[in-house]
Order: sequence, then structure tokens, then C-alpha cells
Amino acid sequence: MISSTSHLSNMGDEFYSILKLVSGEEIFALVCVDESDDEPILVLHNPIKMKTLSQVNHLNYIKVTPWMEHTDEDMFVLRMDKVITMFECHDQKLIRIYKQYIEEKDEEDDFVIESRSKKGKIKLSSDPKLGYISSVEKKRESLEELFKSDSKES
Repeated sequence: MISSTSHLSNMGDEFYSILKLVSGEEIFALVCVDESDDEPILVLHNPIKMKTLSQVNHLNYIKVTPWMEHTDEDMFVLRMDKVITMFECHDQKLIRIYKQYIEEKDEEDDFVIESRSKKGKIKLSSDPKLGYISSVEKKRESLEELFKSDSKES
């Protein structure tokens, strides 16, 4: 991580970006370019992976996962030779999804810290957002429809 004040003065503006890495991964992040050295480096804030999923009702959903699964870090440094291409994203829908995911992740982290402080006892919340989204029967029907539609396309 960048700790020197001189590095911070050479940092460019932050912007939302989609990056295609040489590994084949596509990530979305709030990016800042550090051009203080001969070779610029990218500073990625809360990088995530987004995957579009199709559903039965012809609706598309986006699955969001952290780029690095098993770390609490939210800032990563990436050399430009690891990037095939990148572009600034102005798509407000993607930016809104990104911000919502980061906000919910931060709230979840706060909940985990709070629940750990109670000696491992987790009290159920009265939050109306928690609970069942659908019945088992409705989900079974939805999955059967999806299976049937996939079978017809084959």
C-alpha cells in the first residue's frame, strides 16, 4: 500500500473503471492512477467481479462478488502490465450497483463485529428485509421452468 505523502501528491483523480486483466478476469473498481514512478500503477478501491445472470422471466440479474474473496483489504495495487484494457465507466446503473454492494458489505462487517462482541451470541434482527423471499414451491416451479427452457435450447 502507498504510505508516502509524495506518492499521494502524484495520484490522479478517482474514477469508476472496468478492467480486463491478463488473467482473463474482468473487475469493476474505483481506480486511481499513481504516476509518480517511471511505470504508472493502479490503485483499486473495493474491486469487485460482476456477472450477468439470465432468469426465466427474461430478466437479467447481476451477481456481485469481491475480487479477492478471503481478505478484509479494500485497496489493492496493480501494475499496468497486468491489464489488457481498462475504460472509465459512466454507466450509472453499474455505479449504483457497485456503491450499494460496498455499502451493504460495510453494514454487514459492522454487524459481524457487533455480534462477535456478544461472546458469539447472535440475536436475530427484526429487520423486515430479512426472511423468506419466496416459498419452496414457487422456487421449485421456477427451477423446473428454467430446466425445461434450457432443455429446449439444446
